[in-house]
Amino acid sequence: MENKINNSNYMFSGLDTVMLAREYGTPLYVVSEDIIKEKCKEIRESFLLKYENVKAAYASKAFLNLAMCKIIEREGLYLDVVSGGELFTAIKADFPIEKIFFHGNNKSEDELQLAISKDIGRIVVDNLYELELINSISEKYNKKTNVLFRVTPGVESETHKYIITGQKDSKFGIPIVEDIIFKAIKAGIEYENINLLGFHFHVGSQIFDNKSYIIAAEKIMNLIKEAKDRFGFITRELNTGGGYGIYYAKGDDPKPLSYFTDAIMEKVFEKCKEFNLEIPTIIIEPGRWIIGDAGITLYTIGAIKEIPGIRTYVSIDGGMPDNPRPALYDSKYEAVVANKVNEPADNTVTIAGKCCETGDILIWDLNVPKIQPGDFLAVLSTGAYNYSMASNYNKALRPAVVLLNEGNAEVIVERETYEDLIAKNSIPWHLR
Repeated sequence: MENKINNSNYMFSGLDTVMLAREYGTPLYVVSEDIIKEKCKEIRESFLLKYENVKAAYASKAFLNLAMCKIIEREGLYLDVVSGGELFTAIKADFPIEKIFFHGNNKSEDELQLAISKDIGRIVVDNLYELELINSISEKYNKKTNVLFRVTPGVESETHKYIITGQKDSKFGIPIVEDIIFKAIKAGIEYENINLLGFHFHVGSQIFDNKSYIIAAEKIMNLIKEAKDRFGFITRELNTGGGYGIYYAKGDDPKPLSYFTDAIMEKVFEKCKEFNLEIPTIIIEPGRWIIGDAGITLYTIGAIKEIPGIRTYVSIDGGMPDNPRPALYDSKYEAVVANKVNEPADNTVTIAGKCCETGDILIWDLNVPKIQPGDFLAVLSTGAYNYSMASNYNKALRPAVVLLNEGNAEVIVERETYEDLIAKNSIPWHLR
């Protein structure tokens, strides 16, 4: 959806962001359901309707709440969760349990009991300890649990080192090592309360080149052939993860979904023909790709500090607690002064958060018009991993989330209050 300028104000998904900031306060997460729908339409047209026997799941760690669960359900996608909290949220939203994939490298016994007792669709197994635990819990509930093995294909992608996940040296997944992976496959076949369906891989996040997906797909197809040759095991599902990059700032080169999915499917078809294998169900799991561009964050500008000949710092009423990604990953963002988008951006400033942290800098060297306290800043492409990674550091209040849909705005997550900050606190008797 094209975002336009109305008079001198920045418009997002058809609504005036200055009006949103004034009505709902700042900091404010703004999410466009219209853009999410456009992304889901592309998934259907470029993947789900283009190929037979394929599925798409939304990687909910990027952004999840009750409303997002309902949107994803309506759009016909599956849901990928990575914790008991995300699973609980999906259950409370009445998301179809059979369409949920449960990921995570160290799922607790309580989390697995919740998943298995509710008849979750798939558990993506990360290690042999977890496989044994799932089998034991499934026996207790007299169930046979569907699982996929997450494997590390030994592929490195060009992205930040903290979001590379496909390399051999990774905390995620079962390495493709002779005496580890085939021991796991054998156990998965033999355990009475396990229904091993296939494999899962994930090469990383914010990736712009499809080469790592092609290499990983080939390696996993070789594994699938070897599993058939050794054990007669027929792989019914192959989950290829997500990680497709979006535009944040200059230098990013996002591609259409088909750039990745067509390459993956071509490699799978090629290897299945070469090895005389049945084509498994192919699954993708985009998260950031669906929600990233669909969100912005609005702030109010406060103190402006000019250091002659060095830098001008412009402080906002949020920062690291509502967007830790610049501090964690050196992530880059673009932004506009929402109430002055028609004015020439002749000044260069640095956008500073209000935390008591030198590293709480949201954007270095942003070109802006002449600004003053009370102006509004719109930081773009904050839909993914902002709300979901927000914290109360410095006892900051988590912002509200407003959902935009066809020209209407509605709060889907209320702003926290000071009372919320201490709601779970207690004072021991000896201190009273």
